[in-house]
Amino acid sequence: MAMLAELLRNLRGLSQIPVRRVQAALGVVGWALVSGFIAPPQATTPATASTSLPAPAAVQLSPNSRRAYAEVLKLRLSPARELLRLELASTPTAPAPLLVANCADFVELVVSQDAGRYEALEQAQEARLAALDKAPASAMRDYARAEITLHLGLSQLLFRHLVMGGFHLRSGYHQMQDVVRHYPAFAPARKTLGVCEFAVGSLPEGYHWLLRLLGLTANVDTGLKNLALAAAQPSDFQTESQIYQSLIRESYYKKPEECLRLTERLRTQQPDNLLFAYLAMSVNKRQHDGEAALAAYRARPTAPGYLPVPYLHHMAADLLLYKGEYAASERENLAFLRDHKGRHYRKDAAFKLYLAAWLDGQPAAAVARYREQINRPGPTDVEEDNYAQHYYHEAQALNPVLTRARLQSDGGYNQQALGTLRSFHVTPTTLWRDRIEEPYRRARAFQGLGRLDSAWFYFERTQTVAGHRAPYYFAPQAALQQGYMAKNAGKNVQARFYFEKALHYPWHEYKNSTDAKANLALRELK
Repeated sequence: MAMLAELLRNLRGLSQIPVRRVQAALGVVGWALVSGFIAPPQATTPATASTSLPAPAAVQLSPNSRRAYAEVLKLRLSPARELLRLELASTPTAPAPLLVANCADFVELVVSQDAGRYEALEQAQEARLAALDKAPASAMRDYARAEITLHLGLSQLLFRHLVMGGFHLRSGYHQMQDVVRHYPAFAPARKTLGVCEFAVGSLPEGYHWLLRLLGLTANVDTGLKNLALAAAQPSDFQTESQIYQSLIRESYYKKPEECLRLTERLRTQQPDNLLFAYLAMSVNKRQHDGEAALAAYRARPTAPGYLPVPYLHHMAADLLLYKGEYAASERENLAFLRDHKGRHYRKDAAFKLYLAAWLDGQPAAAVARYREQINRPGPTDVEEDNYAQHYYHEAQALNPVLTRARLQSDGGYNQQALGTLRSFHVTPTTLWRDRIEEPYRRARAFQGLGRLDSAWFYFERTQTVAGHRAPYYFAPQAALQQGYMAKNAGKNVQARFYFEKALHYPWHEYKNSTDAKANLALRELK
């Protein structure tokens, strides 16, 4: 599920290796191995060729399990569990209801991140695996067992049971390979295996030792082909496969059109589906269309019976911050911190609360209180939390003009951003960081407006001002964007130069994701 993917993309590694370096790579593995649902790696162009499997396997979900699965996809877990109750009682080893029941528990655990529910839900997952061992072998039985094993591994990693989590991820991956080998026409297994292969195969070379340690091998091309097969084949999981495929193209190939069309179609077809509302919100937010993302948030279903998703408040707080509605942004982040039981995104929320209070001209005491909240104990696994903590320790005041322009551009308000930047003037006391950021902000605004010549000029200027060793993300991101621009223009040699340049910058706040995207773009150029 896309929502789960995003929440899980920063699961940590399986050992105490340099965590900041390994965080993004293993986060991608976590993202990709979220199977059973559709929550941010490539080689050639995305697989779009016609794909067909042998005669499809007929048996997938039972009619009752199919109805329950539809409720789970809407994030209506209680109705789903009620639908499954009698089926599980009458057929306790049937694969379909066991799989859907596990999907419901997995969704609850990952979305809520409630440590108080972890032990009971982990035991339930293990009990379902034991029940499946008593069922006769079939495509659905073996698929459900592999899927639940992957769910169990991700649940354990999320709550830092690293050894067992790694063991179950490895086991589930190999089990899914076996399912595809024994049942090549069973499309759902192609979906999960394809996403796993895509994730594992896209890891940078520096992490191959870890893959060897786990006994994992994969090829990105094979993964994309398997995913395309699943997306083209009618099945109970076809929509899920299509969402995965479109998200990969949007996030890593910079081809958002298909994903935007798909998420809008799904949201229109099922206005009572909270997951589809989230997808529309998330994709539009990444594409810097703040108005469309806010519209999806405001139109989301809110009736009783849906699983609470506090993270939606955090996303809405960002969107309102971009728009300059600071009091509303503050309310949304306070709601997130009040309701969220997990540990991630708390530092980021505190940082955004600080920005809202500061830009809104609140009393200095309120601004300082939010700033100190950033430094409360908590993980910095996700890059947003890491950025917030880095800002706190760096202790350099943000420039209000550049900060407003950044937020406006992030929301797609690019003309406003350029207007804001007119009031920025370099003086002898202007920080080096701000001297670098100013042309970068202009470049992103011009890029958002489609004025690519102006964007290119200011991306170049960003790198000139930064030099080769600036410990900020502006120059490497500028190089990455120039790589994309050159690639889109068919200038592959020039694109390769800029993608490699992006990789060569030293540590910065977003190095993990920047390097991952640059490496994947380079693979596509081969």
